Amino acid sequence: MQAHHMLIDGRWLDSSQHIEVENPATEEMFARVPRATEAELDAAVEAAHQAFPAWSRLSVEKRSELLFRAAALAEERAADIAALMTREQGKPLNEARGEVEKGAEILRYYGEQGKRVYGRVIPGYDPTTTSYVIYQPVGVSVGISPWNYPIELVAWKLGAALAAGCSIVLKPPSETPLSPLHFVECLVDAGLPAGVVNVVFGAGSQAGPRLIRHPLVKKVAFTGSTEVGRQVLKLCAESMKKVSLELGGHCPLIVSRKANLQEAVKGAVRRSFRNNGQICIAINRIYVDEAVYPQFLEAFVAGTSRLTIANGLEKPDADLGPMANRAGVEKSRRHVEDAVARGARIACGGRKPEGEAYRRGHFFLPTILTEVNHDMLVMREETFGPVVGVMPYRSLAEAIELANSTPYGLAAYAYTDDLGEADEFSAGLESGNVAINNPDAGVINAPYGGFKDSGLGYEHGPEGLEQYLQAKHIRIRYFNRKT
Repeated sequence: MQAHHMLIDGRWLDSSQHIEVENPATEEMFARVPRATEAELDAAVEAAHQAFPAWSRLSVEKRSELLFRAAALAEERAADIAALMTREQGKPLNEARGEVEKGAEILRYYGEQGKRVYGRVIPGYDPTTTSYVIYQPVGVSVGISPWNYPIELVAWKLGAALAAGCSIVLKPPSETPLSPLHFVECLVDAGLPAGVVNVVFGAGSQAGPRLIRHPLVKKVAFTGSTEVGRQVLKLCAESMKKVSLELGGHCPLIVSRKANLQEAVKGAVRRSFRNNGQICIAINRIYVDEAVYPQFLEAFVAGTSRLTIANGLEKPDADLGPMANRAGVEKSRRHVEDAVARGARIACGGRKPEGEAYRRGHFFLPTILTEVNHDMLVMREETFGPVVGVMPYRSLAEAIELANSTPYGLAAYAYTDDLGEADEFSAGLESGNVAINNPDAGVINAPYGGFKDSGLGYEHGPEGLEQYLQAKHIRIRYFNRKT
């Protein structure tokens, strides 16, 4: 069994207890990482606190150079890091390699964006005074990330925090600790000073509160479920810590009768089933104009049925691997069974694939449900699996009302070639991210955050960097100024 270590104050350390890591394609326990004790969690925060003053005073140019060097190392090591990700998370090797490269891109983006933190000068009410606004790093940060995108979601937090001048303690997920750990190693090897980034592991219910409550921590960034996000928010409120929360979604797609159906089907297949639907901005429910519903459904089922599923190490170019854990399979199955019991029909999927290759592992076929309604779990709560419900609508107003009918508002999608409809979707959909005629609601240079129960604050873009900064107003009176 492979043994890996945590990073505290520039040292790679073991601990007295461990967390085992499973390969979801084979159900083999193949690696372990240390489970940090309370003392070790505190030591990581202390190390970040000690490293913060020097790092925050380092010029933005020097911080940028280091992020660029780390990005280059990540790209050089992409094949090895991707293999670790596939083995611990399940996504096919080509997809995993793309995520490592995306992580490098994020570091470079924030390496540049850090140079664009500008203050401003405000004239005083009388000629002898001037106000200055400057932006300073908030201090020691904690980043808590999930297992579905092990590197990308860590990179969002790392890149913005380091570019802003913050030090950080990362708690990657216990299910997928290896690839983010080796991604961070690229920063260490690029010359990052000891203590600026620390990586610890542990159960979220134990390690998370310990880190969040630490009095030296000034900012928390969390990606995960809405339920846990509420608990994080409560803990941060105890000492007024700055917090950003990227939480659950239950994302709709609306397909107009005026849409390019070929492109709508292509987008629906990609965003419903990429990473087995294990993504907060996955399409969970699709509303199609009744005039084109039969054509869309036929093409959607055909496109979904062509997706290939395999052990991602054995078939790097497979569309899908296994789900990351057994719990995801069970929830997907439960949503399918609930829908069928309430009158839905399985258009494709709905079960584990057949054959010796799938005897072991957390595999589940991409599933399309029809004849659905909003009494069914799949249309009301996030599956976080490869299951999507499709239903027709009669009017645009009905479609938008249905799309907005859940407590979530992370992302929404629509396809139409009508400019007026596009404007209605843009204004009417209650989501922090709206993608029209494309299936990619999040890009690194634009703000990414949710409405309603889908979160607070932002990642991505200048707004993501601002989460690690605090504004300071300085008002000076100049006694030698002439009035």
